[in-house]
Amino acid sequence: MTESPSPQPRERMLDARALRGLAHPLRIRLLGTLRHDGPATASQLAEKLGESSGATSYHLRQLAAHGFVEDDPERGKGRERWWKAAHGGTSMRDDLRTSSDPEVRGAADLFLHEVATIHTQELSTWLGTSRDWSEDWTLSSDLSDFTLRLTAEQLRELTEKAHKLVESYYDLPHSDDEDTAQVRVHLHAFPRRSL
Repeated sequence: MTESPSPQPRERMLDARALRGLAHPLRIRLLGTLRHDGPATASQLAEKLGESSGATSYHLRQLAAHGFVEDDPERGKGRERWWKAAHGGTSMRDDLRTSSDPEVRGAADLFLHEVATIHTQELSTWLGTSRDWSEDWTLSSDLSDFTLRLTAEQLRELTEKAHKLVESYYDLPHSDDEDTAQVRVHLHAFPRRSL
């Protein structure tokens, strides 16, 4: 088993300016694709996402201006420009969701709704393709939900503990064995009103 170095810093903390630069559905999808699938050209991303290369080029330049993507100097020759994600993940400062600035709140809402849409798409893809995976993978996957009675403080504690548990798996040695796969873990925790 060979250990591969982490190609980029793990996380980018969004401030108001960065959030406004990222809060566009195509930009979020472009960044996610580069993070999950690795470096690519604007044309490759356009084909993969069903967009025009002009649109992907424009939005990649906007992402670069805000520090989300960067040139991949190890790839590309001549006029072919390869892009890579500058960070492995994104998190948002808590105050952005409760900002008194409607533009910031709107960008936060758009970002969160787009993330929720992507999570739904990923889950649907898994459910539609799970028979293509071995029984071990199928039985290791999970689709659970729980209803708890918690205070806001307890919910924050639960979320922080869950994040720390998931993050502890980042440091495991990685390999390109047939037995490993990229695994997506979604965590959704929110209050609901009883009817």
